[in-house]
Amino acid sequence: LDIFEEGLALMVQDPLLCDLPIQVTLEEVNSQVALEYGQAMTVRVCKADGEVMPIVVVQSATVLDLKKAICRYMELKQQREGGVKHISWKYVWRTFHLVFSGEQLEDDKRKLKDYGIRNRDEVTFLKKLRRK
Repeated sequence: LDIFEEGLALMVQDPLLCDLPIQVTLEEVNSQVALEYGQAMTVRVCKADGEVMPIVVVQSATVLDLKKAICRYMELKQQREGGVKHISWKYVWRTFHLVFSGEQLEDDKRKLKDYGIRNRDEVTFLKKLRRK
């Protein structure tokens, strides 16, 4: 395991992979390589507190794929920061929605490209207004 981690640390020093954290997963390496080959795109998801999450998804990703990638990003972030908090994603998606250029991303089966989302575009987390 030590040999593997040493090799991984050397690999992460590569200019192509330098943006990745030290405790990198295979999934993150594959995403970065796909980005370099133009097979994936980065969607910048902005939270209400100002945090921007760079989420990598394939070019043909749907809204559901983006939501799953956001969940995975948050899980990895919590693991690395030592937090063991549980996030109820059912609650999150019931309370918040994703918005791009004023349009809500409501249809989970619709492709991001259909909404006009391209590489490095920003999508915002907005709280849903309660209906009375």
